[in-house]
Amino acid sequence: MDGPQAHWLQDGRRLHLNHGPIDLIVEAFGDADERRAAYEQAVTRFQTMLIELVEELPELRLPAFFLAPRSFAGPTARRMEAAVMPLAECFITPMAAVAGSVADEILAALLAGRRLDRAYVNNGGDSALHLGTGTTIGLAVAGTGNGMADRITIRAEDGIGGVATSGWRGRSFSLGIADAVTVLARTGAEADAAATLIANAVDLPGNPAISRMPARDLSPDSDLGERLVTQAVGTLGFAEVTRALDNGLAVAEDFRRRGLIAGSALFLGGEARISGAVALAAPNKHEPEEISHA
Repeated sequence: MDGPQAHWLQDGRRLHLNHGPIDLIVEAFGDADERRAAYEQAVTRFQTMLIELVEELPELRLPAFFLAPRSFAGPTARRMEAAVMPLAECFITPMAAVAGSVADEILAALLAGRRLDRAYVNNGGDSALHLGTGTTIGLAVAGTGNGMADRITIRAEDGIGGVATSGWRGRSFSLGIADAVTVLARTGAEADAAATLIANAVDLPGNPAISRMPARDLSPDSDLGERLVTQAVGTLGFAEVTRALDNGLAVAEDFRRRGLIAGSALFLGGEARISGAVALAAPNKHEPEEISHA
C-alpha cells in the first residue's frame, strides 16, 4: 500500500487526500493565508490517520453496547464509538461511522486555530461541514439509481455539521434495500451511523425479489459477519416499495424525535420519503453543487 498522498485537483482549489481506502476532497473558503495554513494542518493530520485506525480495527469491528462505551486510543476511533453509542440498542459497530468520523477529524484539523468562512471534507459522499455565520452550502443528492437528482441548501443557522448517504448500491454493505438514504446531522459521524441504520430498515424481509449473501462470504473481515447483505433487488410493486420506505421512515422519525438527526431523505424504486429539515428542490443548472452525494 502506498503511503498518504496529497495533491491539488485540476481546479487548483480542492485538495485530494488519499491513503488506502480513505479518499477525501477538502475545500476551504476564506483569506488566502488562513486557507494555506488550514490545508497544511489537514495534510499533517492525515499522515497517521489510517495507521491509527488499523491499530484498533479488531475492536472497532465489534458491536457497541448501549451501556458500555469503550475507551479507544485514537481520536477518530473515539468519534466512531461516540456516534454509534446512542444507536446501540440494536446491532451496530463503530465501523458504521468510519467515513463520517474521518471527515470530522480532518475538518477539526483544518479548523484548528484558523478563521475560515466555510469548509468541507467529503469522504466519498460522507461529509463534515463548517459554515461561518451567515453562510450556506449546496449539496447535490444523487445516486438513487432511478435518475433522481436533487439539491439541498444548508444554512449556518441550521446547526448541521454532517451529511452522509447509505444504501445497498453504495460502497459499503447494507442489510436493507434502499437505493439511497441521505441524513443530515450535527456531525459527519452521527450522520453516517444514522444513515446506515435507516437504510438497513428500508427492507422487505423474506421477499423473493431480493438477493442476499452473508457479508463474510464477500469480505472475510466484515464487521457484519454472517449477517445477510443485499446484492440485488428485483422488480418490486408499488405497495412493496411503499411498505419498505415506510419501515425506514419510522426509524428516521424516531431518530429525529430523539434529536439524533436533523432530517433525512429516503429513496427506493423512484419513490421518496422526506423526514425533518431536508428541503429538496429541482437542480439549478446555473448553480453547480459544491458537494455531491452518491
